[in-house]
Amino acid sequence: MKLFKKLGVGIALSAIAALSHAQEPVKIGFITTLSTPAGYIGEDERDGFALAVKQGAGKLGGIPVDMIIEDDGLKPGSGKQSAEKMLQDGVRVFTGINFSNVLVAVAPSVVKDGGFYISLNAGASNFAGKACNPNFFSVAMQNDSYSDTAAIAANELGVKKIVIMAPAYQAGRDALHGFKSAYKGEILAEIYTKLDQSDFSVELARIRSLQPDGVFEFLPGGAGINFAKQFANSGLNKTVKMVTPLYSMDDRMLAASGDAGEGYYLSTQWTAEQDNAASKQFVAAFEKEYKRRPTVYAATSYDTARLIGSALKAVKGDVKGKPDAFRAALRKADFESVRGKFKFGPNQYPIQDWYLVQVARNAEGKLDYKPISVIAKDHTDPYAPLCKMEK
Repeated sequence: MKLFKKLGVGIALSAIAALSHAQEPVKIGFITTLSTPAGYIGEDERDGFALAVKQGAGKLGGIPVDMIIEDDGLKPGSGKQSAEKMLQDGVRVFTGINFSNVLVAVAPSVVKDGGFYISLNAGASNFAGKACNPNFFSVAMQNDSYSDTAAIAANELGVKKIVIMAPAYQAGRDALHGFKSAYKGEILAEIYTKLDQSDFSVELARIRSLQPDGVFEFLPGGAGINFAKQFANSGLNKTVKMVTPLYSMDDRMLAASGDAGEGYYLSTQWTAEQDNAASKQFVAAFEKEYKRRPTVYAATSYDTARLIGSALKAVKGDVKGKPDAFRAALRKADFESVRGKFKFGPNQYPIQDWYLVQVARNAEGKLDYKPISVIAKDHTDPYAPLCKMEK
């Protein structure tokens, strides 16, 4: 009888231990840019992801999670250091990075150690082609996609001569490469700026001298706000069409730029006016929680959280013990996206629709995104055919 009692106690203790282990939160390494003039982007990404966690009462896909948030300060070295420390602490799931130069420093360390990097914004070309990796996923886009779609729009808008401009870093180079691949007119100049540049007087003088029909610029965050104001003050906005990604005039940039963004033509995969149930629910919940309208950064971050939740649910939170099942669940993309249609291509980058909107006055007289047309349906990136993904 004593033996049975001891066995009973042992079984009970084992069950309690197993239950305790199952309820331990899955740590998610959330490294993003929260300082510098681009810090608001990281804030929106953090808040979009956190909203999904709050809606799940601290869980994603019914699995408790713990967001471990670090500011990379827009420095690749800082981001890599944070990731390596998190890996040592047992973190297996990573996201959050906004800038591609930080991503290319961090992601290789994560996947080499058997972790998963699920990008909520940065879509560097590095991991889209020959260097694709089974443990790397990009949820927002591949960097070329916001620029080759802008080029398609420029063609349709009749822009014959254009100046293209971006910062000299990974996403900037991808952006100009993507634009050049689809634009049919004449590129008068290809200008590279500094990532943290605030004065564009030299560039604007050159644009004026070249007399283009249009300008394509990829300048997210504070740099884009400064450029928009200086572009408008120069008077060039009266004669030159701006055809560029929404990332160069997002909601918070639009608010900070005053009237400078009026007339911009923008390529995007989402705006707050997206007409589907998931998007409407997200926008309402975000505005209620944070008292501001979400940017596209917040939207793709929210999608990323829900994607991760779908995969955590599939493996009951056991990412380390069931990496193959976790990866397979991510590939299925079994979640309701705020973008409507969403699936991964063979390189684990998105296949999605892209739209043209214009910054114009709404019924209340405020600047907003006016839908113009669908630029491309089921759009993918040019690197996918080069990816020979391990299964």
